[in-house]
Amino acid sequence: MGESRIGAAGLASTAVSSYLVERRTVVDAPADRVHPLVADLHAWRGWSPWEGLDPDLHREYSGPERGLGARYSWSGNRRAGRGTMEVVGDAADQVDVAVTFEKPFRSTATSTFLFVPADGARTEVVWRMTGEQRGIAALLGRVVPMDRILGGDLEKGLTRLGVAARP
Repeated sequence: MGESRIGAAGLASTAVSSYLVERRTVVDAPADRVHPLVADLHAWRGWSPWEGLDPDLHREYSGPERGLGARYSWSGNRRAGRGTMEVVGDAADQVDVAVTFEKPFRSTATSTFLFVPADGARTEVVWRMTGEQRGIAALLGRVVPMDRILGGDLEKGLTRLGVAARP
């Protein structure tokens, strides 16, 4: 019995898995209205699918107000966890955000937002999240795929982003 616990602990400590979750939508706003809502981490409060998980969430911003190098860190209850985000790429048609989760599980991810002109003054927004999980989080990811865990959140965020971008 003790050997199987040690074996399971060893497996959990070495497990690694990567994931890609992607959702897209067309919003009724031009890219120059949508882009700033993503490149400015302060603006995420108006559309993030995770906003409201902890009404007492502690937020801290550093670096530039928006764009390349802008940073945001949060610390909250068990649902919100703790981590940081940093804008690591900022172009007119794409914003890349590096995300480091410290709690409830340690992991890293990159959120890539693509802004593709659609018909008229509309924009197709693609939210792609890629990452790597280690340890117990990687094992859990094999049981419940990240697409199932994150997909609904990305859809909710894109819907809220579309509403926030409307004139």
